[in-house]
Amino acid sequence: MVNRIFLISLLLAAAILPSFSQRLVPNKDQINWSEAEMGVIIHLDINIFAPETFDYARKETLPSPDVFTPSRLNTDQWVRTAKAAGAKYAVLTVKHGTGFCLWPSAVNPYNIGHTKWHNGKGDILKDFIASCKKYGLKPGLYYNTNTNTYYEAGRKPFVNDSAHEVFKRAVIAQLAELWSNYGPMFEIWFDGGLQDGLEPTVLKMIREKQPHAILFQGPLKAGNTVRWIGNEDGIAAYPQWSTANEKTASDGIVKIDNLHGDPDGQYWCPGESDFPIRRNYAWNGGWLWRAGEDKDLFSVNELIDKYYKSIGRNTNMLIGMVVDTGGLIPRADSLVFDSLGKRIKEHFSNPLAIKNNVYGSSVILATPASRTANTLMLMEDLAHGEQILAYSLQAWIDGTWKEIATGESVGHKRLQEFLPVASSKFRLLVTKTKGKVYIKSVALY
Repeated sequence: MVNRIFLISLLLAAAILPSFSQRLVPNKDQINWSEAEMGVIIHLDINIFAPETFDYARKETLPSPDVFTPSRLNTDQWVRTAKAAGAKYAVLTVKHGTGFCLWPSAVNPYNIGHTKWHNGKGDILKDFIASCKKYGLKPGLYYNTNTNTYYEAGRKPFVNDSAHEVFKRAVIAQLAELWSNYGPMFEIWFDGGLQDGLEPTVLKMIREKQPHAILFQGPLKAGNTVRWIGNEDGIAAYPQWSTANEKTASDGIVKIDNLHGDPDGQYWCPGESDFPIRRNYAWNGGWLWRAGEDKDLFSVNELIDKYYKSIGRNTNMLIGMVVDTGGLIPRADSLVFDSLGKRIKEHFSNPLAIKNNVYGSSVILATPASRTANTLMLMEDLAHGEQILAYSLQAWIDGTWKEIATGESVGHKRLQEFLPVASSKFRLLVTKTKGKVYIKSVALY
């Protein structure tokens, strides 16, 4: 009888264990991406040299390559500015909406190889990657596969099927150049997803040439996809889960509401919160430079608020940087980025209390009695997936525990502000979970 009971126990355990062993967990590339937390996306396109005359829907308004004359262009300055803000990675828009390429593409002549800049011998992408290596940032690239004024793609129907096929062949050929000749990329951006019919070929190329890259709005089947949070304001919905059943894609014009992911989703597909450092009503949505728009920069206080509502809601934060016609990040922008980095360090360098690598659903944090806490920082160990579904933060007040904050999703990081509380100790309780809880870090500020 004892043996039979023991056998039944083993069978029951075997029936239960698969739910844990088969739980959805990120791979190493996805964990590294979440740990990077903050990046920048750097926008430079030829239309900044003709802001008043260019129209994406009219090929005849394309600026001539001769107007591309950024005489002071310095990719080191770009990357230093990003690093000062606290960014760990940088994405360069190597081909934005005009179709103009920041590398000497052999596919068509609309690129820097046919400009006066460096006598046609320059390669901005190559310089950018060298700067990233120099300053310790991880490089990525943006290539829009949907909109291209040079090929009359994206703003109106193709004139015929032949023109559509020419465009698709050009996209594949240019992606092959980018993914074959410049080394591994940390992140690849597909703004608005992939054009119909390209996914099978692109998926095959990714697996062959860039298997470790994180793919913004890329094919779900690639395994390393991250999703758009539904706006270009840098504010993620809460709760915000790293898992989802589908990716999100848009050209940024249509705003999608209430994108939370799904705690039971079948794909590890976390969100990335992208926004320009200039307000959305600025020229080209604030993504590209135009003279006289320094007034449209977000303040440091506004950026800190976005930090809490992006990184603090389990997404990465990706800030848009503009490059001016001289080829530099404008001084006004650089000052804001520098101040942001300093403010983040001031906020989070000295916690009142912190505990790391906690296994279990309850944590006590002792704090100096004279100090007041108003912010919780909570991180799960993503190697074990997302397990926390609900939590409660309590403070020891007048001889009893009193609840001062609650939340749902945590994932890589949750930052939660609450009304200031002075107490000698606080308690975090995980009140609902999918499985065993592995807390990477919990802190009070």
